Amino acid sequence: MSTTGWNPETGAHTTFSAHGNSLVTSLLLWNDRIVTGSDDTTVCVWTNDGALEKKLEGHESGVWGLALHHDTLVSASQDRTVRIWNLQTGLCSHIFRGHHSTIRCVTIAESDDTIGGYQAPVKPLILTGSRDHTLRVWTLPVSGDDEFKATEDDAVNPFHRFTLDGHTESIRDISVRGRIAVSGSYDNTARVWDIVTGQCLWKLEGHIGKVYSVAVDLSNEQVFSGSMDTTIRVWSLKDGSCKAVLDRHESLVGLLSLSPSYLFSAAPDRFVHVWDLKTLAVVQSFEHDQTITSIQGDDDKAVAGSDGLVQVGIVTTGQTTDLLSMGRERLVSKVAYANNKCVAVTKDGATHVDVWMFGEKA
Repeated sequence: MSTTGWNPETGAHTTFSAHGNSLVTSLLLWNDRIVTGSDDTTVCVWTNDGALEKKLEGHESGVWGLALHHDTLVSASQDRTVRIWNLQTGLCSHIFRGHHSTIRCVTIAESDDTIGGYQAPVKPLILTGSRDHTLRVWTLPVSGDDEFKATEDDAVNPFHRFTLDGHTESIRDISVRGRIAVSGSYDNTARVWDIVTGQCLWKLEGHIGKVYSVAVDLSNEQVFSGSMDTTIRVWSLKDGSCKAVLDRHESLVGLLSLSPSYLFSAAPDRFVHVWDLKTLAVVQSFEHDQTITSIQGDDDKAVAGSDGLVQVGIVTTGQTTDLLSMGRERLVSKVAYANNKCVAVTKDGATHVDVWMFGEKA
């Protein structure tokens, strides 16, 4: 672990090693901790200064997705299982089986996320997407629920709600707000689901390439899909129609992120574009020297990582700050930003985690 001085303003920069030479596939910020999932089969919980606080072991293959609900962590794996962990104790209380191939993505639908006429689920729900072409909906276990650890794929699971069929190729990405979920698939389509009823509301057709990224904007009753065909399509939740085709990128749109006011998109064309959710106009663009590998944004900042660079851009002014600049020596695979803390996972053979703490004036 090493600590370097860095300003904005009176903040600190810390770097530490994580997961040996293995790939970190997932990154979350939990309270004042950092949570990483890796293809080495483990999930690790770190302090900001790099101390390994907990190592969650049990998956038999790489971890490909993580989702958080308060102190409960959900992990999804290449071993086709979902595991539920208590982050305070580090113990696994539930194991869900049923998918027939790698679980590529996982997210949680919150029970307090009612927007407009879209009533949230009564209890939080887990949504998983797999290379077996299906999604599954599970009730999130809460304190007091009996432990359940399935040993067979066909075991009767009291937490399993639905299997969502319809896609004909691997599920690449999922997004959820309240009861509304959208899935993007290598079959060139996206689908909108009501995960409370298990109903497919709309099949979204129009892309001429694989769908790599999706996002739900419930406040404006629209969803977004980013594709290998280089476009972002905007779809109406009211009738499933395509409202607009956003074509500012020149290569596959593999990354989408939402804030209350903006959509952030990134592609191997080296650009991050910031779109106004109401007008669908580009309000800001940030350019990198290399392919962008990870983005996250809020209404103030856009944080993006690429080969050797972590950059923070101010949405309103376009001003940028390079937090890490090392040419192409270190690939930035994941970034996360919250509460004046930016975290990036980088790899130069070995895997590292960089933490930047911003001062009050930053």
